[in-house]
Amino acid sequence: MSDDHPSPDQAPGAPHPRETAQLFGQDAAQAAFLGAFNSDRLHHGWLLTGPQGVGKATLAWRIARFLLATPPADDGGLFGAPPPPTSLDIAPDHPVAHRILAGAEPGLASITRSLNDNGKVRTEIVVDDIRKLGRFFGLSATDGGRRVVIVDSADEMNTSAANALLKMLEEPPARTTLLLVSHQPSRLLPTIRSRCRTLRLSPLDAGDMQAALAQTGTEPPANPDHLAALAAGSVGAALRLINLGGLQIYSELIGILGTMPRLDRSRALKLAEAAAERGATEKFELLLNLIDISLARLARTGATGQPPEPQAAPGEAEVLLKLASGPHRGRKWAEIAATITARARHGQAVNLDPAALVLDTLFKMQETASWGQ
Repeated sequence: MSDDHPSPDQAPGAPHPRETAQLFGQDAAQAAFLGAFNSDRLHHGWLLTGPQGVGKATLAWRIARFLLATPPADDGGLFGAPPPPTSLDIAPDHPVAHRILAGAEPGLASITRSLNDNGKVRTEIVVDDIRKLGRFFGLSATDGGRRVVIVDSADEMNTSAANALLKMLEEPPARTTLLLVSHQPSRLLPTIRSRCRTLRLSPLDAGDMQAALAQTGTEPPANPDHLAALAAGSVGAALRLINLGGLQIYSELIGILGTMPRLDRSRALKLAEAAAERGATEKFELLLNLIDISLARLARTGATGQPPEPQAAPGEAEVLLKLASGPHRGRKWAEIAATITARARHGQAVNLDPAALVLDTLFKMQETASWGQ
């Protein structure tokens, strides 16, 4: 089930998860699934959870490829069942692998946010997206093989879609495995969570992050430590930072914070105007996220007396220690973080001018920097 439109389950600048050859840093999750498969305890519903960008979708597609290319134990033929597999790897020249890459595998259905009548991607997965699975099950039921459904992400289902999927989890079709990718499982119906086995994926360490980025063909930054600090073990976040100039944006943000409590207004205005440029919506959203990160790192510095390691920008440690010199100031940054984030997100929701919103946020941070001076 694919179309020619850009897919909402693909990170900008990265290959689609179906095209990703290797999964790094998630050996425990892969081993857990393989153990269930080999012990004949394959659950019909699996919930793949963890931070966004750590490989959940890649694992879902690896599992799908593995299940569709690996015959069930009772299909061993005259010579008996093959030995149990030791990994989820499927040769790239396998017919199933070819069909999945071409979007032509009849045993696989991929559910994402679909297009509305205006040709734009919806903001949620709707019930009609789930109901299409009824036709999929009917068309593929005659071959007697496995069927796999990937929902990415399950968090984006509206209530009607979630209830429709719940019915399938309660009465799953034979030899069907449903793989639900979830960044925030708390948003799912408790009854959906209870009917799935959970695979939790962890943030990547620096080595796995570097290997995963190399697989996408992305040129690593000059200082990988800065990227590691800001991406927090997420390849998706790292790609976004690299492609949108996030390291440079954060470095400038730290430079502006370093001028506080007086605040270099010309630099602040320049940063705000850059966020308001035409076509800069993604950079604006990234800037708000980087402000959230800076606030969290300020609060942590005050609470612990030490800036987080590694640094996320040149000279960051000095700036953090200057503005959060002790537990009281650390608590102040923690308190104001919630207010600043709420104000920024509200302004974004009501389409406040991005430049005005950024300036308002920086002025609020200046007030906090002035506290206790």
